Amino acid sequence: MQIDLEPFQFGLVFPPTPQNVQKLVFAAAFTQAHAFKAMMRYHIETLAFLKHRCEQDVKLAEDLIAGSEFNDAFDVFSTFLQNAASEYATEAGKVAALTSKLASETARRVRKDARTAIEDVAAKTVT
Repeated sequence: MQIDLEPFQFGLVFPPTPQNVQKLVFAAAFTQAHAFKAMMRYHIETLAFLKHRCEQDVKLAEDLIAGSEFNDAFDVFSTFLQNAASEYATEAGKVAALTSKLASETARRVRKDARTAIEDVAAKTVT
């Protein structure tokens, strides 16, 4: 296998070295781990919310059975709907905050990796 050592457009020679390949593999592994962690955070949040909503559905059935008059049932159901709408809106806010946090963490890591790569290239051009 022949390696082309022609300079890139900016005059830098950047042949693939074992260190560069290792950094690439580590960056790919980190990206996969970060994506897995983010997916699990979303699943945990979703399942916790669904558990709570199912508990509220059971409570609604119990409250409807306990009420003796139509007005009681109407009040119980309207209160249930109001609480459900409020909780869904709150959950949407939590998901948006989680998404923002994950995007920020990813950007911070990419910025750090880019800075490290630039410093490595600069060190190789000086020596």
